[in-house]
Amino acid sequence: MELHILEHSLKVASIAKEGIQICTHGLIKLAFLPSKTRCKFFSLTETPEDYTIIVDEEGFKELPESEHLSVAEATWLALNVVSGGGSSSSSQPIGVTKIAKSVIAPLADHNISVFMLSTYQTDFILVRERDLPMVMHTLSSEFTLLRVVNGETVAANSLGVTNGFVKPKLVQRPIIHPLSSPSNMFCVTSLDPDTLPSVATLLMDVMFYSSGVKEPGAASDDSGLICFFSFSLIEGYISLVMDEQTTRRFPNNVLFTSASGELWKMVRIGGQPLGFDECGIVAQISEPLATADIPAYYISTFKFDHALVPEENIQSVIGALRTNESAGQ
Repeated sequence: MELHILEHSLKVASIAKEGIQICTHGLIKLAFLPSKTRCKFFSLTETPEDYTIIVDEEGFKELPESEHLSVAEATWLALNVVSGGGSSSSSQPIGVTKIAKSVIAPLADHNISVFMLSTYQTDFILVRERDLPMVMHTLSSEFTLLRVVNGETVAANSLGVTNGFVKPKLVQRPIIHPLSSPSNMFCVTSLDPDTLPSVATLLMDVMFYSSGVKEPGAASDDSGLICFFSFSLIEGYISLVMDEQTTRRFPNNVLFTSASGELWKMVRIGGQPLGFDECGIVAQISEPLATADIPAYYISTFKFDHALVPEENIQSVIGALRTNESAGQ
């Protein structure tokens, strides 16, 4: 197994809902006019609280300074597990539960905080740039470490971390944050970049103008529905996460779908904003799912975390996580 350290230097930021119009010009350019920027890594996720942006340094230049824009202090690097070689974007998705025990848990054991972004194509593990030496030391025994430089993978040189680290004892990580499961069902999908212009207006509406709009007959706010939408354009590949109702607005045969038409349910992690310093949050969720052999997508945002699991598994997922939650009480 190979662990690729991608060349993008990333910023993680939050845009307040009331300030989104200030950033819309730059966001539209990043999402729909990539040829007009040098950005190679862009993700936008809307939650009820805010918009979370993950963007490389070139893309960050497109966003204006604003009191509504909060930026996490650290620079982040994206890691990607690749099975059998090949580029990160063309490889088969592995799923956060498949890397829970080999990547997520060891990093948590070494007190390394991670920020997750699962896409239709693959899973990105974001770590602080300053933590990279420890990350490499922690994972070098399990993975062939490669750095991506100018699009080519080369051997990752040791960063001088050799001695003085004691292998930590494996400890149980009980869930200490509240869990909730909205009633929406979600689709994880993609589309051909060549078709993006044909649905650009629709996507702009979904991204920026739909959060307060209720369709006739739509359920009220107390129905347990959640506002959640994620768009990623990373190295030319598009990934979309949206609820089932939103997918119906798209023309037929535009969105990629699996043969089973699989739907996903969400588990939302956090009662108060989680912050960036606590370690082990992703491990608390992904390890029990890995033990139960349940696949999952995982999307961290500026304030909360979100796991997506197959609709038919939601009850067993909640049961497994509640058991782990009880262990922490």
